Amino acid sequence: MKDYYAILGVPRNATQEEIKRAYKRLARQYHPDVNKSPEAEEKFKEINEAYAVLSDPEKRKLYDTYGTTQAPPPPPPGGYDFSGFDVEDFSDFFQELFGGGLFGRRGRRRGRDVRAELPLTLEEAFHGGERVLEVGGRRVSVRIPPGVQDGAVLRVPGMGGPGEPPGDLLLHVRLLPHPHFRLEGQDLYATLDVPAPIAVVGGKVRAQTLEGPVEVTIPPRTQAGRKLRLRGKGFPGPSGRGDLYLEVRLTIPERLTPEEEALWKKLAEAYYARA
Repeated sequence: MKDYYAILGVPRNATQEEIKRAYKRLARQYHPDVNKSPEAEEKFKEINEAYAVLSDPEKRKLYDTYGTTQAPPPPPPGGYDFSGFDVEDFSDFFQELFGGGLFGRRGRRRGRDVRAELPLTLEEAFHGGERVLEVGGRRVSVRIPPGVQDGAVLRVPGMGGPGEPPGDLLLHVRLLPHPHFRLEGQDLYATLDVPAPIAVVGGKVRAQTLEGPVEVTIPPRTQAGRKLRLRGKGFPGPSGRGDLYLEVRLTIPERLTPEEEALWKKLAEAYYARA
């Protein structure tokens, strides 16, 4: 049997005012935001549990009469009212004596929400769909909306802590870095390698998107660093699709045949002659 009077440091004949003063003093002393010692949080829970019982004449009488040596009587109509207290943190003794405050409508307490991180690749976030996770030893099916953004919170009702009703599972989306794309809002950014001859005379090159490769038209005399915009190839969102911006990066061949090298030399000679 827990000695609630000893926990609050008051005699068994203490008045309600004395109990209230003792509780306030100890709550300030052991509140986890103030007291960082390892045992402070557990002590704070004990203090709240003791005050939840001794501050109410009906519950105090029940505690003084029954303790754990006899079977407690049925709860009063509507159950015990423990509003304002985290009853699920209270001890087994409390749960045995009062049923955790879960008898009747007044005593029911909603389960806690459980938070977890949901890492996603850009492709997974882009396409969305169903994903099965294991959270706390349970398999959970989660619907991922297409275009979900980093930092978004996906709520899975009823998959949190136990209670009446159970709490929810809150999944915080974290988008993983991508080797090719960078996401800003609903727009995507990437580099596009363009061979130098194509950049000079124009032509087509293949570019990657999150939906697969596409052909991109390169205008003649395209300079390095120029951004080409592909409309509607970005991330989906409430107002439609974003765009994909491709920054041109010029490339030159690493190996040349003798004929190719001769052609490049002619181009260089022509360039110097014109300059």
